[in-house]
Amino acid sequence: MARFEMHNSEMATLGGEARADVFRDMGLMYATGRGCPVDLVSAHKWLNIAAIKGCDRAAELRADLAQSMSKVELAEALRAAREWMTMH
Repeated sequence: MARFEMHNSEMATLGGEARADVFRDMGLMYATGRGCPVDLVSAHKWLNIAAIKGCDRAAELRADLAQSMSKVELAEALRAAREWMTMH
């Protein structure tokens, strides 16, 4: 699964509005378990990045997802998104 994630995140750094959609789709993939195990922390991370990049729908999905996560999971997801943004 890391191969898919890495491939998409590399493509998403190319620029333009489409990259936020890629991040949103990755968040949805992890949230729903489409092709991977459900991982709410990763889902929140990618939705957060998509929202930062300007995807309003990702911000809505992130807020909905956060309601079903613990404080520890939210903190982990926020740290992961911050780390990713720092490196990219």
